[in-house]
Amino acid sequence: MKKTLALILTAALVLLTFAACGSAAPAATDTAPAAEEAAPAEEAAAPAEEAAAPAESIKLTVGASSTPHAELLELVKPALAEQGIELEIVIYDDYVLPNTALQDGTLDANYFQHTPYLNSFNASNGTDLVSAGLIHYEPFGIYSQTVTALSELADGATIIVPDDDSNQTRALLLLQQEGLVELPEGASVENGVSVLDIVDAKGYNVQAAQADAVPSLLANSDAGTIAVINYNYALGAGFKTTDALAIEDASGDAAQTYANIIAVRRGDEGRAEIQALVAALQAGAVDAYNEQTGAGIVAIQ
Repeated sequence: MKKTLALILTAALVLLTFAACGSAAPAATDTAPAAEEAAPAEEAAAPAEEAAAPAESIKLTVGASSTPHAELLELVKPALAEQGIELEIVIYDDYVLPNTALQDGTLDANYFQHTPYLNSFNASNGTDLVSAGLIHYEPFGIYSQTVTALSELADGATIIVPDDDSNQTRALLLLQQEGLVELPEGASVENGVSVLDIVDAKGYNVQAAQADAVPSLLANSDAGTIAVINYNYALGAGFKTTDALAIEDASGDAAQTYANIIAVRRGDEGRAEIQALVAALQAGAVDAYNEQTGAGIVAIQ
């Protein structure tokens, strides 16, 4: 009897043990769905990571004369890139196409001219381009391949000046400053003058030619010829300020009046990328350029 009772108790314990083991299995399987449900949560996190990726760069296309304007723009490329602005520079060799390309939307801005020239262009072409900021001033100068001082200038010598309205006025005012011509009383930037307005040419032969052609005309001219050259073209021809026989007196209003500008279509002055471009150029780019090249252009503060 005792043996039978012992066998019954032993069997009962075995059954309880199996029952306990059987109840643990569902607990293990219950965790699997939880792990499977966690996967969608990880997938849901992916879009958030994509949203955190940096935005694409804004492209800013700027037309410029090769020297010094395009070179100055190259100096500020890294600073603009840090702000997410990709600067594309398009080089022009004349003074008309950069403005027509700006007007038709090919360019976002251009950098080659001063305000009097821009005003003259707008009046002649019905455009509405404006300045977004003053950057630097380039002293207008008188240059020669053979004459080393204006006192050496021979009677009847040829003097070449730019033919566009604003720069022709500027050139003639410089010639008057040096006593080489006499202009009408009250001649000024505002009133404008041309070679036809010269009161007394002092025996010299004053000729007007397209601004970008003046350096090559001077290079192929007779000995004793001098020329008044826009400084960007003078730099391109290998001249520096120290080579000039005379330069404008910058102690007056010349620096402000003839400051080179960033030009844009009216209404674009407030665009963030345009303001960033102006700020970058005004933040020491001109001084850095002068240190590298010895060009002698003047930063506008």
